[in-house]
Amino acid sequence: MPLELVTVPCLKDNYAFLLHDPVSRTTAVVDVPEAPPIRAALAARGWQLTHVLLTHHHWDHVDGLTDLIAGGDVRVIGAAADAHRLPVLDQKVEDGDTFFLGKFEVRVIDVPGHTVGHIAYHIPSAALAFTGDSLMAMGCGRLFEGTPGQMWASLCKLAALPRNTQICSGHEYTMSNARFAQSLEDMSPALIFRLDAIARAREAGLPTVPSLLSEELATNPFLRAGDPVLKAAIGMADASDAAVFAELRKRKDSF
Repeated sequence: MPLELVTVPCLKDNYAFLLHDPVSRTTAVVDVPEAPPIRAALAARGWQLTHVLLTHHHWDHVDGLTDLIAGGDVRVIGAAADAHRLPVLDQKVEDGDTFFLGKFEVRVIDVPGHTVGHIAYHIPSAALAFTGDSLMAMGCGRLFEGTPGQMWASLCKLAALPRNTQICSGHEYTMSNARFAQSLEDMSPALIFRLDAIARAREAGLPTVPSLLSEELATNPFLRAGDPVLKAAIGMADASDAAVFAELRKRKDSF
């Protein structure tokens, strides 16, 4: 039976993600911006939380944890490198580590940039990746701690995942990210199609995440820093991919 995925809107524009293995009844949540909507989503399905997976230490990804797990037997997993500023962890993980949610193997990927201790979780057999504020729908996270070089290397790791991977990112920033992409170059058919899909989803009150990695590779400018068409459009035809990424991130910060 497949791993079940539920996208849970939290706070103003955050997302948490519930994962449920119907065979083992293992149930995990990725990031905990606040407890009430996650608790309600669990109750609506009759699921009992067993695991919490944290991507990074920022308050809007961890603040609901204490409330959510109070009185329960829940295993909290997060980055060993960030253990000093995360809530208390039951399991500290590093790049390349693996663990299981029921029968589903989870692989840990180190993705510094937004923060230096940021990690992502990849579940190959379910074609899911939980990328927090690293790779986002049509964008990437601000560089609060890491360098452009670190973030570009992190995005290259995620870009190398199978193209059918669903990218489960932490915020509803997709429309503003798409408008930035639109400002950079003449719109391709892929970008026109995606802008229309994003607008229709938001008008209907629906989340725009998860998104397919194949969509991100085609339309996300931060994954296209090596694309000669985009390089030419921003006047950096002869620049390195990393330098183009750094310029794109700089422009987005002031967009």
